[in-house]
Amino acid sequence: MIIDDEPLGRQKIQLLLKDDPTVEVVAESPGGDEAVHQIHSLHPDLIFLDVQMPGKDGFAILRELDQEDLPLVVFVTAYDQHAVEAFRVHALDYLLKPFDSERFLEALGRAREQVLQQRNGDASRRLLNMLGSGPVRDAPAERLMLKTGGKIVFLRAEEIDWVEAQGDYVCLHAGQKKHLLREKISELEQQLQYRSFVRIHRSTIVNIDRIKEMQPLFYGEYSVVLFDGTRLTLSRSFREKVFQRLGPHP
Repeated sequence: MIIDDEPLGRQKIQLLLKDDPTVEVVAESPGGDEAVHQIHSLHPDLIFLDVQMPGKDGFAILRELDQEDLPLVVFVTAYDQHAVEAFRVHALDYLLKPFDSERFLEALGRAREQVLQQRNGDASRRLLNMLGSGPVRDAPAERLMLKTGGKIVFLRAEEIDWVEAQGDYVCLHAGQKKHLLREKISELEQQLQYRSFVRIHRSTIVNIDRIKEMQPLFYGEYSVVLFDGTRLTLSRSFREKVFQRLGPHP
């Protein structure tokens, strides 16, 4: 869905989407109560949402939606100072006017990856419910989709050795390769929590199968040594949770 009070703004996004067979524009709106009503009735996967609009701005529109069932949002704005606020409300991305087709397609590609991940997770939960498995937890991530060099690369979860936080990104270490993914480490932890991964530090997740040994340090911390020689730190605040996963310890 496209929400922008300027007809030319909506038209530009329509033109950029018209040749993409994977995208259906279900509605466009100049904003206000009409936009809120259409989102409630159409349940779009993704919204391109202008920030600066008369009456209700983009943030006001989002505040009227069900916070538990928000669509993905790419903010469109002529004012880059809105970017911080955009990410505070968990926007997937933002486009600074005037944007070119390359920047638009980058944002669209990121949105497509997120929609597919959400659909795969929803499908898994529906199947488990249908099989009568009782309470269903979030489906573990089997593989991650990464955009690199203009293409999408699939990385199996078991290929990951460890993960480090880098602001709003995470760096995935897999053998000799590193992959940067736009996701917070807490969000990735949720995807990996039911596999062989454990968070050992506020900025580090490690694949348990890659741990060779753990050496005690000072003040209850440990040095975690991987089979490839990488040394990571298990902080005291995560120690009990880690040892619960690893089993009894001396």
